[in-house]
Amino acid sequence: MKKKRLFIRTVILVILAAAVGYTLYANFKKDDIQHVEIGEPAPDFALVDMNGERHQLSDYQGQGVFLNFWATWCKPCEREMPYIENSYQEFKDKGVKVLTVDVGESDLVVNNFIKRHGLTFPVMIDTDDGQVQAAYKINPLPITFLIDKDGNVVRSHTGELTQETVNQFMEEIQP
Repeated sequence: MKKKRLFIRTVILVILAAAVGYTLYANFKKDDIQHVEIGEPAPDFALVDMNGERHQLSDYQGQGVFLNFWATWCKPCEREMPYIENSYQEFKDKGVKVLTVDVGESDLVVNNFIKRHGLTFPVMIDTDDGQVQAAYKINPLPITFLIDKDGNVVRSHTGELTQETVNQFMEEIQP
């Protein structure tokens, strides 16, 4: 009986030690992730869009980047997508790049959303353990970052955008 209790206590102690060790490891690992700061360089990332094209943020130096994080289940995200599409059509030849990042949903769900809304700008999914979301401190959705031609974050906006605001933001980062 005493041996059984000792064994159970030892197992519980080992599990607790492993949990504490993992928590410490995860916290130290998080500190290695670059975080976004207004006026500072935007954290670089590379994701593949739904058409299979790779987009690395640093490749867009010299252009303004309108970076939007969203999800199909997010109603404010859905309402702002037509505004982003309209402004994309207006500004895509004026040095402003639109990049949108879904927060980890399936390809099927995202592709259906793209077709339903007729989106033509690059849509990517952050499926790599949410590292891009972590770097940009994404919470809540939607959130948009404006990145100037030098690669610096000039503004972030949390919440739903209007057509007027999207146009104003794209004008702000137009080189």
